[in-house]
Amino acid sequence: MAGFRALARSGPTALKAEALARDLGTTKGSFYWHFADLPDYQARLIQLWEERAFDSVIAELDPAVAPRTRLEQLCHAAVEFCGPSYGGAALEPALRAWALVSPDVAKAVARMDARRIAYLTCLCREAGVENPQAPDALYALIVGLEILGLQNAQDTMLLLLNRL
Repeated sequence: MAGFRALARSGPTALKAEALARDLGTTKGSFYWHFADLPDYQARLIQLWEERAFDSVIAELDPAVAPRTRLEQLCHAAVEFCGPSYGGAALEPALRAWALVSPDVAKAVARMDARRIAYLTCLCREAGVENPQAPDALYALIVGLEILGLQNAQDTMLLLLNRL
């Protein structure tokens, strides 16, 4: 979590063993006890993000409700996903910025985008949303809301959902 917070706060240059150890009140040696090297740490950080940024959001959805309600739950959960211990709202934009300079991170972000859009596509279909561009529009709005950090993200999301 310290890595996510550092990334969100200062970008990928903050992902250094010494800085992370200092932030956690431990030693650099302790960092290397857990990770082979900095690339190993960064790969595991991205892997954890891929697991949590999809699975944790989907786990919040109520499978007993109608598909349209689940779609609304998903959109709300997506714009509220990152708490402060996980880097807050700045985490996903920081990951996207990191992806511009790291091919491995770019691949992970592309995988996540594809996975999320595929899920949105299925959920839109189940909810009776007929416009084939709706999943892309919803996802673009979610990503845009994260980047802009708007305070009224819920209201903005509802505006689009009510038009589907």
